[in-house]
Amino acid sequence: MLKKLSELHVGETGLIKSVQGEGRIRRRLFDMGVTPNTTVYLRKVAPMGDPVEITIRGYELSLRKDEAQYILVEVGG
Repeated sequence: MLKKLSELHVGETGLIKSVQGEGRIRRRLFDMGVTPNTTVYLRKVAPMGDPVEITIRGYELSLRKDEAQYILVEVGG
């Protein structure tokens, strides 16, 4: 099932299928290691829902919800 990263629940793991968006935002996500076929784990969500903290490539990364909406993730089976 495909979901936006911004729609995952804490504790869910998924495989990044695509990074949407254009220009600077897409380049910024790629520069941070958010690339297709990479496993991502949603660690935390801030009390107001923004930002979210993920584990990717062995490190923790915080993303704003508006950035996380560009990342399509395949969750479970």
